[in-house]
Amino acid sequence: MAKLNINGEIHNIEVDGTTPLLWVIREQIGLTGTKYGCGIAQCGSCTVHIDGQAVRSCVYPVAAVTETQKITTIEGLSEDGDHPVQQAWAELDTPQCGYCQPGMIMASAALLNNQPKPTDADIDAQITNICRCGTFQRVREGIHLAVNIGASAASASNTSAVNTTEGAKA
Repeated sequence: MAKLNINGEIHNIEVDGTTPLLWVIREQIGLTGTKYGCGIAQCGSCTVHIDGQAVRSCVYPVAAVTETQKITTIEGLSEDGDHPVQQAWAELDTPQCGYCQPGMIMASAALLNNQPKPTDADIDAQITNICRCGTFQRVREGIHLAVNIGASAASASNTSAVNTTEGAKA
């Protein structure tokens, strides 16, 4: 029995501990946004977050996940698609066929969690997902745009908080 926190919801799953996390997410939980690509952790289509870190779920055994760890899939990245990476992808029309994009988005979001202002070299080093359609330049542009979207959202949030505080003082 495995107890998994996936997208903020606790799931008790009867599964062999050696089963890759990908198959539990897709087949037993029913979240099919995380894709199977290669099965050997090379392509990144299966990327999910475990406690904010990008993990290739096709080779990550369920037994390696503890009850306290938080697993986030593409479905749980944001409730309404408003994560800065998702917004940037939509604005730039980043995907071509789209199959690898859930993993690419998850890897990009993890990169921005760890490096809020990555350089092109950082992106090249950290985003090792494979896109057979060759959208790498648009992915790089999308990551840079996501930085700006995130900064704009943070600035707007701070301005709103200041205005609320000033209004309360008056």
